[in-house]
Amino acid sequence: MTDLTPTRQEVEPGRLRIYLGAAPGVGKTYRMLEDAHLMRRQGIDIVIGLVEAHNRADTIALVEGLEVVPLLDIQYRSVTLHEMNVEAILARNPTWCMVDELAHSNVPGSRNHKRYEDVLELLDAGVSVMTAMNVQHLETLNDAVARSASTQIRETVPDSFLRRANEVINVDITVDELRNRLRLGKIYAPEKVEQALANFFRKGNLSMLRELALRTTAEQVGNAASEYRRIQGLEQAPMPEKVMVCLSPSPGMERLVRVGARIAGRLATNWYVVYVETPDTDHRHGNPEAFARLEENERMARDLGARVVVLKDKKVADALIEFARKENISHVVFGQSARSRWDILLHGSIVNRFLNEMRDSTVQVVPIQREKKPGQPFGGPRSGAKYPV
Repeated sequence: MTDLTPTRQEVEPGRLRIYLGAAPGVGKTYRMLEDAHLMRRQGIDIVIGLVEAHNRADTIALVEGLEVVPLLDIQYRSVTLHEMNVEAILARNPTWCMVDELAHSNVPGSRNHKRYEDVLELLDAGVSVMTAMNVQHLETLNDAVARSASTQIRETVPDSFLRRANEVINVDITVDELRNRLRLGKIYAPEKVEQALANFFRKGNLSMLRELALRTTAEQVGNAASEYRRIQGLEQAPMPEKVMVCLSPSPGMERLVRVGARIAGRLATNWYVVYVETPDTDHRHGNPEAFARLEENERMARDLGARVVVLKDKKVADALIEFARKENISHVVFGQSARSRWDILLHGSIVNRFLNEMRDSTVQVVPIQREKKPGQPFGGPRSGAKYPV
């Protein structure tokens, strides 16, 4: 008799649904549990792999009536800690599994280092997963959020995990409602409320986080729709405008970052600050001053809401053109070249090459104030700057 049981390689990967929130307390876990109950009533085989109720009575009440896979006990430094039991979930093989607190780091000695790695293992085995995270745990947003919130956020999830999601659901409430939940003791213990209101739960910080969560969800939905239309051979829907700032380690690049931020703000869109690292580039050791400038401009870009991207290529123009095509960039900001016209005629220009290849993009070239060197007239050429040109 022939065994028709599919091998692990033949198993279709599970679906991934992410509930994304701006901050703790917006109701991600509660929403997941409500949806889990609805799926169970529809006859879908769903279990709870792990849920963090944080002693919230309403959340604890929703766990009742759902199958819970017992947690795994792990001994660590003479203490028994509990982690999600991936092996038991795989043995149970449900259609769907609920996994809370995605950004969590597992106890040393666990099957995987991070909980999102546990989720990836479940997905690869054909188990669909619904999971939850806050936007500040996204790797590319982590630094900017940490500075705005004046707190260190150690747990991160790579952006590639978010891009794998089949669905991203933004769980959103108003800033005032969230702060009111905090005051009522529905998020943290009473003794922590005032400190939280003065720090992470400041109105300005929560407004920024809420905007980031909404933008991240919108971008994911737009990318998923575009990919579906591409696969189905359908005409692409009008895509939101996107802005790209082309960064270099040259002085004066902070002006480009500010211009990009203003354009993105007017368009209410996502924007990128892109730096191309060539094989012969070693600013860290060869030019510490340029490296410090580059890092500072990248920090400023993140604080202003940009996604900083470092590309590696032998040819700067090729890398920028490929990225712009991939991300459907509509507006591009370059810095004005420090090279002479004769040098540009002889060796070509990245801006000219970009204009020839990307005719549908709007390109803005921003004048850069050059540093005056001793004995050099103001505005004279500098050496060593590869781009922007």
